[in-house]
Amino acid sequence: MKPLPEESSKTKSSSFPRRRESGSIIKLDFRLRGNDGLFGAPFKKYLSVLFAMLFALVSTQACAYDQRSRNSHAVPASVNVAELPTEARTTLRLIRQGGPFPYPRDGVVFGNFEKRLPQQPRGYYHEYTVQTPGARNRGARRIVCGAPVECYYSGDHYRTFRRIQE
Repeated sequence: MKPLPEESSKTKSSSFPRRRESGSIIKLDFRLRGNDGLFGAPFKKYLSVLFAMLFALVSTQACAYDQRSRNSHAVPASVNVAELPTEARTTLRLIRQGGPFPYPRDGVVFGNFEKRLPQQPRGYYHEYTVQTPGARNRGARRIVCGAPVECYYSGDHYRTFRRIQE
């Protein structure tokens, strides 16, 4: 087989791929060609359709996320004090008394970053641990209170809240 002539770097080749033999090593040069090559009109059309579909998907998801975040400021469902677990009622009593609390993190500011509670300025909400029987750590149950006496119970570590009704 006869090797292709070497070209200078200034000359563009129209063959694709271009094969050069250098001793016993065969090298392939993959160079871009005009509209009839690998990156020609059909490929560009395919890419433009693919990007349009991707853009549509991303913008649809962004709108859905925005709608969910707007609805997240809704007032959570309510629960009567008598319906709370015994440990939650004990924690609620300690909150009204001002302590002492069994956990060092009780009373820290709750950021409401997921915006599952009504929007308030930072520092408005404070969180308190509701003891979980059998848990080695603080467990997942919490009471979050704002001033004056607006408290919410979460039995699943802030995924859902229920407003505590007196």
